[in-house]
Amino acid sequence: MTGHELLLMAIPAVVGLAGGVLAAVWHPSSTARRLVQHFAAGVVLAALAVELLPEIGREHAPGLVLVGSFAFGALVMFGLKLFTEHLESRPGERTGIDTGLMLATFIDVAMDGFIIGAGFAAGGETGPVLAVGLSVELLFLGLALTSDSTGGWKIVALSGALGATVMLAAILGKLVLGGASPTVIGGALAASAAALLYLVTEELLIEAHEGLEGRETPAATLVLFAGFLAFWAVQLLGRA
Repeated sequence: MTGHELLLMAIPAVVGLAGGVLAAVWHPSSTARRLVQHFAAGVVLAALAVELLPEIGREHAPGLVLVGSFAFGALVMFGLKLFTEHLESRPGERTGIDTGLMLATFIDVAMDGFIIGAGFAAGGETGPVLAVGLSVELLFLGLALTSDSTGGWKIVALSGALGATVMLAAILGKLVLGGASPTVIGGALAASAAALLYLVTEELLIEAHEGLEGRETPAATLVLFAGFLAFWAVQLLGRA
């Protein structure tokens, strides 16, 4: 593992910490939070469509392996959803911190980090693209902490811990999958694609629409497309 790869893996960690610092001084309205969620969803969709899926095709893994891996990834995320919902039903009593929600968040972030590590193991631009794309999610996560009873330095500390978690998981993913066969890497990326699709549809967008009851604004939809276009434009201009 090179120093350049470690530097790129640190991007989500730094962005996540920055999100915590921002959350400590700025408490966004519910509308602003929904717009951030839509923008993050657009960025993750772009990372999935523009980089991850084409890279899966380039790995030349057998089709049955890719289909089975995607299905396995979907089932893992479904099981993780049930597990985290159980954790979230167990709030902390003395600390004021929702320990169940925090543990569920750390699990989600570790999954994101492993996906980034799988991207670096695949080579090319996949790792850096996923690192940048998922950084937007980490930024939102820092802002999302303002909805809990934590505040001030606690938000910054939690964001730093989440950043460290995503980086360590990325390193682990790179070490575990480094030098693996195209079939193994292709399968890991296919499972990662399912995880990212879950992230967009079952976390970012569902949370963004909670409590709206049909009062969604057209601006949110435009922001989602803006997130997709921003990520795609950066990649296209970078290749020019």
